[in-house]
Amino acid sequence: MRIVITGASGNVGTALLRRLSRADAHHELIGVVRRPPEPTGLYAGVRWHGVDLAEPAAASELRTIFEGADAVVHLAWGFQPTRNTEYLTKLGVGGTTAVLKAAHAASVGQLLHMSSVGTYAGGRYGERVDESWSTSGIPSSPYSRDKSAAEAVLDGYENEYGDEGVGITRMRPGFIVQRAAASGLMRYALPGWVPMLAVPLLPVLPLDRKLCIPLVHADDVAEAFSSAIERRATGAFNLAAEPPIGRAEVAKVLGAKQIHVPSGVLGKLVDVSWRLRAQPIDRGWLDLAFSVPLLDCSRARTELEWQPRWTSTEALADVISGVAEEAHTDSPPLRRRSMVEQLHRDLTEGLMTTRHLP
Repeated sequence: MRIVITGASGNVGTALLRRLSRADAHHELIGVVRRPPEPTGLYAGVRWHGVDLAEPAAASELRTIFEGADAVVHLAWGFQPTRNTEYLTKLGVGGTTAVLKAAHAASVGQLLHMSSVGTYAGGRYGERVDESWSTSGIPSSPYSRDKSAAEAVLDGYENEYGDEGVGITRMRPGFIVQRAAASGLMRYALPGWVPMLAVPLLPVLPLDRKLCIPLVHADDVAEAFSSAIERRATGAFNLAAEPPIGRAEVAKVLGAKQIHVPSGVLGKLVDVSWRLRAQPIDRGWLDLAFSVPLLDCSRARTELEWQPRWTSTEALADVISGVAEEAHTDSPPLRRRSMVEQLHRDLTEGLMTTRHLP
């Protein structure tokens, strides 16, 4: 099959390349990213195109790339700069619009869209919801608002074209982790002056005891995408491993002592420190963690025959061990995190929370 993947060098994209590059598969893989990686290792068997989905010309560039594609997997998304939400919306919502427009124009066989648990509305925290739950998002989270808006774009297309349009698959996973993404995740989440090695050495974990979130390993998400492509399965699919992750599970993996700090207090601390430019994560991410529901994955198990190989605690341990070992890949978004590089770029190009390329 000819498969085009936007965001193919990121967290899920790297896992999907691993899955689709297996010896028993014979796919033509095309990657669409802002910064194509060096064609080595896992990234060697891919034809790369450099496209910024936030640019006005993205749809026309993509149409040419999508010609003859059996499937387009749309993974590209932005997590930084958190202080420039206008750009993040252009990339997330505008990029999804461009991908959908190009897929329709090129008569692509199937479009698989990376949605998220973040598209779901609040009101059922700690409870499982199926794919029929409201996708209106969490209003205080820019990430959630954009994920919700992107799904609304897909809704509008399906309402207009119905069965005559491109078949659309929506994956709605919980929080996605893997060892290879450790450096990339920490680049987005840690201030430049904090070493990665400090995270696994935390003696205490100040967190609300109510924490209860869905989590899944990137390899299992990749397996779901692969199954959906093989089966031409459309519609929405929740993806999460068991058990739900709470404060106790995080503390056990870290070997840290649990300390209860109410989420409201944590939210104020996160907001103040972000406004003071002491750390790069806005309060919306904390609000998301204490608002999104758990996921009923019955549909994925039934229609995709999907069963996660990693438990959530194993997945969490995998990424934490990666943090301790400064795990990374050769792609630009997942490259080794360097404190020197981050501090230098903060001084010469501006803080990561304001520049387009983290």
